[in-house]
Amino acid sequence: MMQTVTREQALAGTLALVNPAHPLQARPAPEALVPAMPDAPGVLLARQAAVMLAALLDGIRAAGRIVPVSGWRSHAEQQALYADSVRDNGLEFTQKYVALPGCSEHETGLAIDVGEAREVIDFIRPAFPDTGVCAAFRRAAARYGFIERYPKGAQTVTGIGHEPWHFRYVGWPHAGLMAQRGVTLEEYIGALGAYTPEQPLHAEAGGRGFDIFRVPLGPEGARFDAPRDRVWQASADNCGGLVVTVWGAV
Repeated sequence: MMQTVTREQALAGTLALVNPAHPLQARPAPEALVPAMPDAPGVLLARQAAVMLAALLDGIRAAGRIVPVSGWRSHAEQQALYADSVRDNGLEFTQKYVALPGCSEHETGLAIDVGEAREVIDFIRPAFPDTGVCAAFRRAAARYGFIERYPKGAQTVTGIGHEPWHFRYVGWPHAGLMAQRGVTLEEYIGALGAYTPEQPLHAEAGGRGFDIFRVPLGPEGARFDAPRDRVWQASADNCGGLVVTVWGAV
């Protein structure tokens, strides 16, 4: 059955690749943002990302031990952060750890910097060791739709140095599939370009099957064929395409 997704609907998805080569095309409406945690009203996320972050923290019993440090930022806030970091830390440090304004995941509302609860927390590089509750968060993140966005050894791919504190909500099953394959968002989105409605990626995550494919996204949106009796979701990839995920039977 032919399905239609408008461009506006596509841009509201969770799979947009945002980096210097793919600047942000759409920013979340203020009413779409909510506090990342009840006790952190100043740290905002897109609603679904906030819901899943709360579930993740509850699932590993991290209350009071992991804190949200930075979530959504306006374009002006990202500009100020970048300029301040260049002034205080130098250009080399800033290019390694702070995204260019307009190219920052924090402007999507889907990225969260988390830190181990400490008396003093570094806003740009919060401590988030691979031990204790922080390690538990990292291990469980994919089940709740989050990926460690800038893993160790991937700077040549992502353009950003290792940031163990920075997590990005991409949703399920994509977070699970990326974790299975050990790939970055750049690599994952690039690989999906090979799959079409006629020859989709057949994948399994969490004991459930999925068909995933990509179609071109035009100014008016996209059309594609999907089974009438199966649930599907779609998201712009910010690279000119629409990624469609068709859920299989339980």
